[in-house]
Amino acid sequence: MTPEIKQLEALVTDWTKVPVENLPDNIERQMIVGKNIMVCRLKFPPHTITTPHDHPHEQMTIVEKGKARFIVGDEEKIVSAGDFLHFPPDTWHGATMLDEEVILIDIFSPIREDFLNK
Repeated sequence: MTPEIKQLEALVTDWTKVPVENLPDNIERQMIVGKNIMVCRLKFPPHTITTPHDHPHEQMTIVEKGKARFIVGDEEKIVSAGDFLHFPPDTWHGATMLDEEVILIDIFSPIREDFLNK
C-alpha cells in the first residue's frame, strides 16, 4: 500500500530541526521527503558495515564527513568528505566506514517508500 502524500509546501530548514531516527548498529537517520525525491542524512559510527545491496531507486551520495570504503559493482573505492557517488537504479553497492564517524547525504528518486513504512 502506498502512503498518501499530502500537499507539499516549500521548506527552508537545517538538519538540527529534522527528527533523528535511531536505526540498528547506532546509525542515525534523518529524512526530508518531497513528492518525487528524498534526502537522507545518515550518521555512522566508525567501522560500521552496510550490507551490499541494490534497489530500483536512483541514488546520489555526498560524503559530508569521514572516510568509507564503498563497493560499487565489482570495484572498491575509498571516499572522503566532499566526494560524490552516483548509483543508477539496480547498481550493487555497500560501504564500510573506516576509523572515524561518517556522515553521508543520500538522495533518492523515486522516494524510498520502504524507509517510510518502518
